[in-house]
Amino acid sequence: MEEHPALTQSRPGGPFAWLKNPLVFALLLLTLALAWNWYDSRVQMGALREELARRLRDSDSDSRDAKLVARQTQEVVREAQTRLNQLEAKLAESQNQQVALEALYQELSRNRDEWVLAEVEQILVIAAQQLQLAGNVQAALLAMQTADARLARSDRQQFTPLRKVLAKDIERLKATSNLDLAGLVLKLEQVLAQVDSLPLVEEARAAPAPAAAARAEQGFWSRIGTEVWDELKQLVRVQNVERPERVLLAPSQSFFLRENLKLRLLNARLALMQREQLTFRDDLNAAQSWVSRYFDLHAKPTVAVLASLKQLGASAISIEMPSIGESLSAVRNYKISREKASR
Repeated sequence: MEEHPALTQSRPGGPFAWLKNPLVFALLLLTLALAWNWYDSRVQMGALREELARRLRDSDSDSRDAKLVARQTQEVVREAQTRLNQLEAKLAESQNQQVALEALYQELSRNRDEWVLAEVEQILVIAAQQLQLAGNVQAALLAMQTADARLARSDRQQFTPLRKVLAKDIERLKATSNLDLAGLVLKLEQVLAQVDSLPLVEEARAAPAPAAAARAEQGFWSRIGTEVWDELKQLVRVQNVERPERVLLAPSQSFFLRENLKLRLLNARLALMQREQLTFRDDLNAAQSWVSRYFDLHAKPTVAVLASLKQLGASAISIEMPSIGESLSAVRNYKISREKASR
């Protein structure tokens, strides 16, 4: 096949002859550069998209984790808030209980102080009774010391003034001589109990009757003669009275003698309780005179009764008893002041 002369002439230099044209070559290079730039941009855009997608995925994951953490944090906060509310409620309850306990403690403290004061007051009343009624200084002193020890055991500073007042009364009791009023009353009671058993003069002088065994050993006529002789001797009785002033009483008068003697001893006991020295001695002297005049002085009960009456008559009962009214007044005034303060 033969080429056409026109075509052969239109492509001088071959098929790539256009590359020799600088403008075309520059345009080609620019096109290639643009293509490469476009391709590189596409690649970078794809990588950027992938990176952006990856970061978005990571961001979504982080967001989900953050939401999960936020939810967990919210749950923890709610639990913490719930616990905090519970703790606040328990704290408030504890504070209320503490206030109630403090109030209860104050009430118990007041009640304990009131019990102590009531106990001390009762002990002081007993001490005052021992002084005024029995005249027993030792018992009153022991009661006062017991009251002071009770105040000391309470370990309350506000009781110090009371203890000072009690200390003064205790020293006053220690300086007072003791009168055993209870012992004197007991001796009088013993004498009273022996009055009915004291033998009279005529009872002691009476001749003893023959023994029944001795009479049984005698014969019939001898026993009859002895009984007749005894009856005759009862008609007339001759006694040797050692002291002319001693009086023999009929059996009907002995009862009144013993009763009058008891009345004298009872009056002496009353005077002893009232610490009336003159009346006490007068009654004892009268009782001693009656016993010496009407009763057998050789009998042991009579001797014992006379010794007791003599000992009682020599006792001094007019001792002035100290008063513990200052201590009683101090305790009662303190109780009244506490009651007013509590109101």
